[in-house]
Amino acid sequence: MPLFHPAVDEVTMNDNVPSEVRQAMSWSWNRYAREFDRLARTKLGERNVDDWLVRWSRLSEIISEVYARLYVATSQNTTDKKAEASYHTFLERIMEPAEAADQKLKEMLLASGLAPSGFEIPLQKIRTSTELFREANLPLFTRERKLGSEYDRIIGAQTVQWEGKEITIAQLAPVMEETDRKRRERAWRLAAERRSQDSQSIGELWSKFMKVRLQQARNADFEDYRSFRWKLLHRYDYTPQDCLSFHQAIEKTVVPAVQDLYTARRERMGLDQLRPWDLGVDPVGRPPLRPFKRVNRLIGRSSRIFHRVDPELGDQFDIMAREGLLDLANRKGKAPGGYCIDFDVAKRPFIFMNAVGLHGDVETVLHESGHSFHTFATARLPYLAQRGVGMEFAEVASMAMELLASPYLSASQGGFYTTQEAARARIDHLEGSIMFWPYMAVVDAFQHWVYENPESGRDIEQCDIQWEALARRFMPGVDWSGLEGYRRQGWQQKLHIHTVPFYYVEYGLAQLGAIQVWANALKDQSAAVTAYRQALALGGTVPLPELFKAAGARLAFDSETLGEAVSLMVRTIEELEQGLDGS
Repeated sequence: MPLFHPAVDEVTMNDNVPSEVRQAMSWSWNRYAREFDRLARTKLGERNVDDWLVRWSRLSEIISEVYARLYVATSQNTTDKKAEASYHTFLERIMEPAEAADQKLKEMLLASGLAPSGFEIPLQKIRTSTELFREANLPLFTRERKLGSEYDRIIGAQTVQWEGKEITIAQLAPVMEETDRKRRERAWRLAAERRSQDSQSIGELWSKFMKVRLQQARNADFEDYRSFRWKLLHRYDYTPQDCLSFHQAIEKTVVPAVQDLYTARRERMGLDQLRPWDLGVDPVGRPPLRPFKRVNRLIGRSSRIFHRVDPELGDQFDIMAREGLLDLANRKGKAPGGYCIDFDVAKRPFIFMNAVGLHGDVETVLHESGHSFHTFATARLPYLAQRGVGMEFAEVASMAMELLASPYLSASQGGFYTTQEAARARIDHLEGSIMFWPYMAVVDAFQHWVYENPESGRDIEQCDIQWEALARRFMPGVDWSGLEGYRRQGWQQKLHIHTVPFYYVEYGLAQLGAIQVWANALKDQSAAVTAYRQALALGGTVPLPELFKAAGARLAFDSETLGEAVSLMVRTIEELEQGLDGS
């Protein structure tokens, strides 16, 4: 039957929607179409718009969760052809027509002139989505998602032979913290060489990504992809120029601080030059931090830490552990990186990562759990659209949690370490955070260059040259002599560049917000945690600057705010180091 009919009196769809999304995993498009049709035939008015939005949200939640579960299955095992086929079938047969049907409902709501209370920001996003919608782009979005799966498969297959065993490159990471410099170099070169073997495949894939994205922009009547993507990401509160200003602020304020950190490291290690394999080891030869051997310990100690930050947050993490919502250990065939994804019907988050026993894994759990707490915090909001939060603030939720949890890293506080080890972990985290801003600037500036110069941006060799130039600009202080070819290929291994274009500056902005939250916590931890949780509970119901403000921070791009943050971080590092030297 036709999907859309002239408006009639409201009809009930609740009886047709499963309470448990697994029942919908095998739905055909016809079943979804009937639910969209019921919504489309409703005659909207002030008396029923709230109920209609709840019903629309319910249907959207089902589609979202089925998609999320299928995506998780592909990332848990990139070699699972059945999971990949199910995911691709859903993209083609469900997601594409669902997005078209969803667009009709957006147009219907806008035409009604109704503005439900608390729906102002979602309504703004709906208007933008309606302006951008082109049916011709639906198969291109599907194509782009499939290319993302192909990229994951390439990276997930990267293994090396190390001491008689086949291991993933992620499992080689602990060697980079060992004190034997020759062994670190051997491991670094082995990983770099293995990555470089996929350069051609990634380059061919990159050309396909570029072709699809440029066509999306043209279909939507944009002259360039950056402008199109900016609106698609609903970036209302800052511009590309703000990002370029942020890059300049990082170059002015953070790069010198990083060079000071590198100089101190080089001197403490007694080296003439720092090499890439010298950046993860303890500079005075202390043994590497090894917080856990088994993932169960990572989960258990993380739970204790969250209970110290806030008992309710600890309970939420425990729910995830009990309900099988944590896939933390690295293994062959697993997609790279880490993420938190929402199961919207269940109103539960799911955390995926690749733990191998490092402190960085602890930081990842703290980070992704911050995202998960955001999911729990927004569950009370009645409409799915209200729960969508700009990544600039979503990353404040995660990055601030890393810092709010930092007082509890020692075993005496529930965590993993001795007092001295906890101090080392905090130093490593703060140093890494300072060093992250220049790297973020390289990733973001690279993407601006790519889409401002699409002809050069399609050319893998030109991309290599541009990446190296940006690395020289923002990340001096490490000797790459003889390794320039590996450095040029750094962009090829950056997941975000390939699968989520322009999603990276959010980390830099959010980290600046998170440092401000932490600065408040140094004065009053309890008050800072309370403000943090209250801000998370707002979801996407207020503009981005107001979310930052609610958390006790400010959305900023300037050298002054950045300088204050770096100064606080450097002072804290110095205080922690003095404590170590005196211990």
